[in-house]
Amino acid sequence: MSQKAFQFKEFKIEQDRCAMKIGTDGVLLGAWVPLEHHPDSILDIGTGTGLIALMLAQRSPALLIDALEIDEDAYEQAVENFENSDWSDRLFCYHAAFDEFVEEMQDEEKYDLIISNPPFYSEDFTSENTQRNQARFAEALPFSELLAGASKLLSEEGIFSCIIPYREEENFLELAERSGLFPQKITRVKGTKNSGIKRSLLNLGSSKEEAFYDELILEISRHNYTEEYKQLASPFYLKL
Repeated sequence: MSQKAFQFKEFKIEQDRCAMKIGTDGVLLGAWVPLEHHPDSILDIGTGTGLIALMLAQRSPALLIDALEIDEDAYEQAVENFENSDWSDRLFCYHAAFDEFVEEMQDEEKYDLIISNPPFYSEDFTSENTQRNQARFAEALPFSELLAGASKLLSEEGIFSCIIPYREEENFLELAERSGLFPQKITRVKGTKNSGIKRSLLNLGSSKEEAFYDELILEISRHNYTEEYKQLASPFYLKL
């Protein structure tokens, strides 16, 4: 992905100062997250460019959409992207670490929807780019800390949505249960029909119920997208 700005149908993302550029994971999560419970307040943890918060501003009439970003450059860029959108009056970005934010906000009004495209490369290597490491390595925000914090900020009927590698799904759900969060919907994502499952899109809530499982295939062949993926992403991409 180039450093250049990314033009979506209803908003534009400047990303030259962000370590993590716009990618399929963020777009998938922002397009997929179910909004049937009509959230009034939304929190995007680790917003980066502000992409997911902006997608939810386009999809939802929620009066309050907060975003959280620890990296100063990314935070400033997200603020600019919010201000340049049609929904600047509903979007607000905090520059803080997640644990500090949780401590400050846990006694305030809870969020109806919390969403995160969390850092998840937990391998033993790091790149030489410190900013990128922070944005993309699990040590910066361990799943256990993410889930424990989200459970404290979530309203009683609220939903926590995220995207993780499929290989982490079992471990993630075990950690979620310890924080009182249980799967409600899980969509497993494959690049093509015959490729392995790559990602898990998860909806978690505080009520124990039988989870709904389905599958999403992105492409029939290279750049030949499935109808399911087009239906999800076409409200955002200019060309699909």
